[in-house]
Amino acid sequence: MARSTPVKKAWRSLTWLLVIIIALVGLNGAQVLFAGGAWAPKLALDLEGGTQIVLEPQLTAGQTVSAEQLTQAVSIIRQRIDASGVSESEINTQGSQNIVVSIPGKPNQDTLDRIKSSAKLEFRPVLVTDVAPVAAVGGKGASASPSPAAVVDPNLPSTPSVKPTDGSDINYVTPALQAKFTTFDCASKAGLATNLAPAAEPLVTCDTSGAYKYILGPVEISGQNISDASNSLVANSQGATSNTWGVNLVFDAVGTKKFSDVTTRIFPLTGARHQFAVVLDGRVITAPTANAVISNGKAQITGSFTQESSKTLANQLKFGALPIGFKVQSSEIISATLGDSQLQAGLLAGLIGLILVVIYSLIQYRTLGAVTIASLVVSAVITYLFVTLLSSRDGYRLSLAGVAGLIVAIGITADSFIVYFERIRDELREGRGLESAIETGWKRAIRTIIASDTVNFLAAVILFILAVGNVRGFALTLGLTTIIDLIVVILFTHPMLRLLGRTRFFSEGHRFSGLDPRALGAVYRGRAQFRAPMAAMQSRSGGSAREAAKRQTIAERKAAAALPEKPVTPRTKGNDS
Repeated sequence: MARSTPVKKAWRSLTWLLVIIIALVGLNGAQVLFAGGAWAPKLALDLEGGTQIVLEPQLTAGQTVSAEQLTQAVSIIRQRIDASGVSESEINTQGSQNIVVSIPGKPNQDTLDRIKSSAKLEFRPVLVTDVAPVAAVGGKGASASPSPAAVVDPNLPSTPSVKPTDGSDINYVTPALQAKFTTFDCASKAGLATNLAPAAEPLVTCDTSGAYKYILGPVEISGQNISDASNSLVANSQGATSNTWGVNLVFDAVGTKKFSDVTTRIFPLTGARHQFAVVLDGRVITAPTANAVISNGKAQITGSFTQESSKTLANQLKFGALPIGFKVQSSEIISATLGDSQLQAGLLAGLIGLILVVIYSLIQYRTLGAVTIASLVVSAVITYLFVTLLSSRDGYRLSLAGVAGLIVAIGITADSFIVYFERIRDELREGRGLESAIETGWKRAIRTIIASDTVNFLAAVILFILAVGNVRGFALTLGLTTIIDLIVVILFTHPMLRLLGRTRFFSEGHRFSGLDPRALGAVYRGRAQFRAPMAAMQSRSGGSAREAAKRQTIAERKAAAALPEKPVTPRTKGNDS
């Protein structure tokens, strides 16, 4: 006999669920084999410990740090760490000046370098350099200009003859500054250290590799004026994508005006003054030439970039606008703030909650409660695989707050099953057959389940966006399990009930099935009429009648209350026959 359509749909749904589980297992296996992943999720700072770095501000004479600057610096450093794929980190202020960065586990060198190089970002015009430029900056799609030969501008004045009129004015280069440039050693301790200079004064410094020297003019644009930065392949003059990587910059309104002024000024210049430098930590990370006047606030830096180096530079530009510079005061390994005992306590609480849900389901729904248990098991498997995959691929770490989110999810998932089961029971009370009750109850229940899960998911999203630290871990697990709840209910719970509804045990309403129409107080619907509920109850005996009375709908109770009471005729012996 061919399978009916509901049965086909049920098996199709279960097949899709199996495909999802196999895909998650495969993705996790690929991470373990090829990307250094693990079958267990990584733990956060509160459960595993990690590395703590204390950053101390570098200040010039008379400079102070305000609370607003520290708050801004904390926010930017957090963005940098999040961009590197590290989650559940803690960034806080210490005293009135220092910033403490705590990272779970053992961070890689790139993450450490990103934190340790967290100084302010500046754009300065180049006055003198001992290296040929290797990059260019232009509008979107512009190509790099040919690199001129290495240049040191000749005929430098021994003393400033006039006050410099703009940032590219060579009068900034005094004999003393020229002497400092000549003797400056990039390989020395002084050269490797962060160079400090007031924004309005020139700066002698090196590039990040320590190979080349520069004399830079005063700060023209702050890194705070960059609204976005990204890396991409560069388009050639015909508009086709090339194999060259570049960095795309987008300035805010203030930065757009300043950058337009700078490129207008340096575009016609020659030699070193045809360049401007992007300075991070007082070191030149790139010094492109200007091959166009850029007035729309969108620029593209091209040169000898790889995909990785262009991405690194884009991140430095995007998250480099700290209001003050910092240096590493100390770096040390720290132990877990909570430890195994708290994790075990959290897991024990979750286990107790799960056992209570199982006991309630078996008491309230009898054998039908087994579907709840099976659904919870499937939900737990999918959740574990998702969390492990996020841990391996995206750096997610499970904190105690995240564990709390998983525990709360038990109640959310169980609530969906209860809504569905009660809808089915309502349909049985109204006299429907089991298969019809399952289909009709599902149509009514899924709307309620979707509405409830949507509210939970929106709350999780808002919490994730607005919160920081461990609270985001709670929001992430709450939102993830809410989505998984819908997947399990649609692809497992409902299909299982469709299949079970065709078995003799459930379809005939066995008293241990949890779907016994007699125990639920089912009332037959005639042609547009109820059979009198109380009369139906009185035709039953004992427990069934009492259970039916408890299970009456509001409409049935009102109908019963509206019935006239029958007068009771006393019985006499003479009436017996």
